[in-house]
Amino acid sequence: MPFDRLATATTPTAHLGLGLAAVGRPAYLTLGREAELPVQRTPEAMRARTHELLDAAYAQGVRYFDAARSYGRAEEFLAEWLREHPEADDVTVGSKWGYTYVGEWRMDAEVHEVKDHSAAAFTRQLAESRELLGDRLDLYQIHSLTPDSPALTDSALHERLAQLAEEGVTAGFSTSGPAQADTIRAALGITVAGRPLFRTVQSTYNLLEPSAADALAEAHEAGLTVIVKEAMANGRLAGGQEPRDLHMAAQAAGTTPDAVALAAVLRRPWAGVVLSGAATVGALHSNLLATAVELDEDRLAALDQLAEEPEVYWRRRAELPWQ
Repeated sequence: MPFDRLATATTPTAHLGLGLAAVGRPAYLTLGREAELPVQRTPEAMRARTHELLDAAYAQGVRYFDAARSYGRAEEFLAEWLREHPEADDVTVGSKWGYTYVGEWRMDAEVHEVKDHSAAAFTRQLAESRELLGDRLDLYQIHSLTPDSPALTDSALHERLAQLAEEGVTAGFSTSGPAQADTIRAALGITVAGRPLFRTVQSTYNLLEPSAADALAEAHEAGLTVIVKEAMANGRLAGGQEPRDLHMAAQAAGTTPDAVALAAVLRRPWAGVVLSGAATVGALHSNLLATAVELDEDRLAALDQLAEEPEVYWRRRAELPWQ
């Protein structure tokens, strides 16, 4: 399957991917974003920024790009870049379905996205993704599963996802919320015709929210590729927002807080791909320094003390402004 290309990539940055949540739409919940993006966030300006990031990431060896139907026009921007760069046939493309962008390209939209994990939503959004990405769609993930999602129990949907896999598109899922571990374990138990349905899991994991670690290790042992999202905790681990211990660790290592935060995730033996959500080329290059950061066990143990209770972390995340 095309997703298996990632397993054969050998560049140091091949374990880092680029997520397009921050640049496919005008508003997102990441601290410091207002200073990183154009004042006038027109589709044209955001398209140019997305292409600039994709250029820089590809030049530095990044080979996984991640989008979603709810990321505004991210799939469209990515599809245009792929058409303009036929040499990038070694890129693996992932997208997600299950949320619909309803923000109408407004910063002040009351609601930016709406969740729907029904089979009907899957059919509609798969057609939309394929219209834009065509045969470049390698991985299609259920977006932000939680324990109460009907997608965990909908056998007709499971059959359709298995059919998608037979058509050559890897089936995966992402998770969100304080019960990520429960969601991961429930999804690992889903089979179709006696075979596991999913081959990838994408979860939030970072120095502040490590609660899914054991479940992600189990997923890795079961043969799934683990993709880590929100490794920067939506901006809370860099840009002057980082905790003092992380800042001191970065100073000691002679690098940046974001590089240390990402390096700590890359050190996990189950982490297959760790996403950068950078909105500027400068931030992307800083993120990529993570591959050269060396962290000893004492430093890692000290950083582990930054963890928050999951309910606290997710409540604080929900309070972040869309900006």
